[in-house]
Amino acid sequence: MEKNFILAGFGGQGILLAGTILANAFMLDNKNVTWYPCYGAEMRGGTVNCEVVVSDTEVSSVHKSDCDYALVLNQQSFDRFVKSVKSGGTIIANSTLVAESKPRNDIYYVFAPMGKIANDLGTNKVTNVVSLGVLSSAIDILSKDALKLAIEKVLGSKKKDLLPLNLKALEAGSELIAKV
Repeated sequence: MEKNFILAGFGGQGILLAGTILANAFMLDNKNVTWYPCYGAEMRGGTVNCEVVVSDTEVSSVHKSDCDYALVLNQQSFDRFVKSVKSGGTIIANSTLVAESKPRNDIYYVFAPMGKIANDLGTNKVTNVVSLGVLSSAIDILSKDALKLAIEKVLGSKKKDLLPLNLKALEAGSELIAKV
């Protein structure tokens, strides 16, 4: 089993952090994984994305031309990456910033108000972790427990005070939808 994920949004939404957490979660589940960031010089406000490739065996390549799953947090990322999802794949979108449209009929769509849920928790800075909760609920290859451990590991002792809010965000995201 080899699966490719694209996570995308604009700079400042924590896309690279979400990718790091996702990659660590897969490693904690004893999977082989790569993480590949891509961002422009503008960073905050510009588009940012990263790829995570996970496999039971060695990962075949780092940078893929298409993906099994796209997790997008803004409209520009939806418009850009909806065409990169493999037939039969899934795009998961933050409906707080993404219009609910389905331009293709060969992929699955999950729209969830991730930004609204994060704001309800007190800050839009946890939209990225809410999105990981949605992702863990939408697909069968990622456990919420591994994500919890990965959040703890990635935040570490320097950001330990942020752990309770991020775990709440993960839980809130995982309760938004059922499996695809």
